[in-house]
Amino acid sequence: MIVERSMHPDWLSNTYLVAAGPQSDGFLVDAGGPVRPLLEKAEAEGIAITHVLLTHHHHDHVAELAAVTNRFPDAQVLIHPDERELVDGATGDLTPGDTLTIGGLRVEALHTPGHTRGMISPLVDGKEVFTGDTLFKNSVGGVRAPGHTTYADLKRSIMDVLLELPPETTIRPGHTDPTTVAGERENNAFVRVWRGLDEEGAEPCTAMGEPATLVLLGDDYDGGHKAWVRWRDGSDDIVPGSQVGR
Repeated sequence: MIVERSMHPDWLSNTYLVAAGPQSDGFLVDAGGPVRPLLEKAEAEGIAITHVLLTHHHHDHVAELAAVTNRFPDAQVLIHPDERELVDGATGDLTPGDTLTIGGLRVEALHTPGHTRGMISPLVDGKEVFTGDTLFKNSVGGVRAPGHTTYADLKRSIMDVLLELPPETTIRPGHTDPTTVAGERENNAFVRVWRGLDEEGAEPCTAMGEPATLVLLGDDYDGGHKAWVRWRDGSDDIVPGSQVGR
């Protein structure tokens, strides 16, 4: 299998080219750019891009979609139906549970809401899962971005969907470096608390200007932090670490 990644220098968002091998049909996961190196790789390997599978609608994952469709005008651009109208150039739906066959690769659409309502994590041949902004190496997605749902959704998507895949499954996130299911079960600070391996914190703090309890200040993909906080009403949230005062 060919998996090539291009990472945006500012947003650190990933676009992936995936194909079974040279001289085959292939697809992109997201299109935040820079897409030029991936289009050049596809041309060099004789790969025809027939699909663009969008994990979600945020700008840093779709910004260079037009450059892809200009080069491959017949490519199907698929996204969760709840987010289709939010992306100019989307041509069809990627409905949870859908299975596609592209160039001999089997692609299953896993629904992993939380960061957005329609977040899709494509699982390729049961070996590689592209997790968008749901799960990162040593971190998790936030639930304060446009179109978000809830902390409970995010936790369920990670613990009951993504980390129930076989431990050797490669995780290719929407930002920065790859990891594995086994690696995140063992090393991700949020996951360790959810698994009961580590204890919750109880430090008083302010979060987004409101009083809260800091359950966990964990790493984020950009070198900063993500914070799991608990509000006074007992509800939980994942917010940027920069929005927490200790």
